[in-house]
Amino acid sequence: MTALLSILVLVFILVAIWQMVKIFDLTQVGNKEANNQVANDTDNRINGYLMIGFLIFIYVITIICFVKFGDLPLMSNSASEHGPGIDNLMIISMIVIFFVQTVTQFLLHYFAYKYKGEKGRKALFFADNNKLEAIWTIIPVIVLAGLIIQGLFTWTNIMNIDTSKDPLVVELYAQQFNWKARYAGQDNTLGKANVRLIDIDRANILGVDESDPNAQDDIITTELHLPVGKPVLFKMRSQDVLHSAYMPHFRAQMNCVPGMITQFSFTPTKTTAEMRETPEMIDKVANINRIRVEKSKELVAKGEEGLERYEFDYLLLCNKICGKSHYNMQMKIIVETQEEYEAWLKTQKEFKYSLVTVE
Repeated sequence: MTALLSILVLVFILVAIWQMVKIFDLTQVGNKEANNQVANDTDNRINGYLMIGFLIFIYVITIICFVKFGDLPLMSNSASEHGPGIDNLMIISMIVIFFVQTVTQFLLHYFAYKYKGEKGRKALFFADNNKLEAIWTIIPVIVLAGLIIQGLFTWTNIMNIDTSKDPLVVELYAQQFNWKARYAGQDNTLGKANVRLIDIDRANILGVDESDPNAQDDIITTELHLPVGKPVLFKMRSQDVLHSAYMPHFRAQMNCVPGMITQFSFTPTKTTAEMRETPEMIDKVANINRIRVEKSKELVAKGEEGLERYEFDYLLLCNKICGKSHYNMQMKIIVETQEEYEAWLKTQKEFKYSLVTVE
């Protein structure tokens, strides 16, 4: 691959030098033919053939990419109720973009070849054509309006939170460079919190209001557990800079803004164990582990420790460049059955018992 890129760079440099030489020739005084004619018929024919050649190159690369990378696995592994709607909108958008790109690139390169300059040939053009202008204005308007309207309906359905379903309330707390989760406890109501109330000596790391009765049964964790099939309402805060809570498999993303609370809701539809057993995920994990085995051999040969075996987990990521350790800001998400979730919850310490008494 490196050799191919080097060859391509060399070819482009030679082409650039060739073009600069031609430009230099055209600027020379006394050469009437060069000053009055940008390119001769031979040059025009070569450029026309190059345009067709580049068109073929584009299509060949496109076909290769579709064959090798066209399975679009990210479009088939959503794990939330609204996920298929997001995927459907994305697929429609990609189809429209691909169709328009294919047609316009063909017309661009084909017309550049067909109507290449020739001596004695005068170009036919329309100074004004209301019919054509109406066609290429109205069609894009209709297509874009359809995509925008569908997008608005999709987003509205996602953001209209049905509180009658009694969603599980969880706070996602972002700080450079980690996440914390705060569960609302038995009352399913989060206690008040403010960054000004953070007290490290008391182990009040999220600034929860210790005097708020609703805060006493809150549970703070470094791992996010969610029951499958249960709506979850996330309340999001940031301690320092702008972060973005991104959960790709749940098609969920929302900014965490300092000084305010944002929210996002979804219902998980696949447990972690179920996602691990899907054919797409089995193939992906196997491929990653094959790469890790080869890399581990290289590391062991150098006297270093090999890589651990990879196992799939849902992840909460930060999708904003929030600082030097942004790449490592993530938290594991475990989707499990209601019984497993309740058993895990019983092992967690409530906020009122996690505070440290300072004498």
